[in-house]
Amino acid sequence: MRNLKVIIIDDEPLAINVLKNYVSQVKELQLENTFSNAVDASSYLLNHEVDIIFLDINMPILDGLNFLKSLQVIPMVVITSAHEEYALKSFELEVIDYLVKPIPFPRFLKSVRRIISLKQTNPITESNAVEKPSIFIKIDKKKLQKIYLDEIMVIESLKDYIRIITSTTKYIIHRTLSSFTEELPKNRFLRIHRSYTIAIDKVDVVEGNSLQVGGIRYTIGRSYLAETKNRILNNTKD
Repeated sequence: MRNLKVIIIDDEPLAINVLKNYVSQVKELQLENTFSNAVDASSYLLNHEVDIIFLDINMPILDGLNFLKSLQVIPMVVITSAHEEYALKSFELEVIDYLVKPIPFPRFLKSVRRIISLKQTNPITESNAVEKPSIFIKIDKKKLQKIYLDEIMVIESLKDYIRIITSTTKYIIHRTLSSFTEELPKNRFLRIHRSYTIAIDKVDVVEGNSLQVGGIRYTIGRSYLAETKNRILNNTKD
């Protein structure tokens, strides 16, 4: 069995360092990344597969339990919390284990050995995993909105803001088009102009230096033209 890919999500640097040290002691584990908040972790999981998440609950903006609820495909999750009162809710979300801080290494190891045993007994393959990726966007100071990637049609630059056009609604958020596009899966989304990023599978028509999405025509920038036509053609063949 290959090494299991691990990420750690915790807003306490000391807690992250403890878990990083623990993970390094187990040869079957491979630490992929650490995150101080669940929003960044959510974006990371759009393009990366992991086997185990060590997850804190009390975090700013998006807490651990709501982060779990947002995932369509949930890896093996071990809660690492200083509070015992969230255990019941956590197990209702089908987490593998619940470790109370401060976490002794023997207790950590027991949890990991159980996961390794489960992976060996009942491996999960891509063929039986069903995934509908989503992303959270910050629509005001306190509110995060989940949108499914397969509903996004076009993202349009409005200087310091962007307009996200989905199949059902539109959102305007304070982001740049470049930074937002970087977080999207490159096999599904394509920058076609300094002002537009489009969902490749939503393109209806390509004609000259423009294309059509959802009945609306968008100009393809001169420097983007060759790659745009090549990517859309290859995507159609796939």
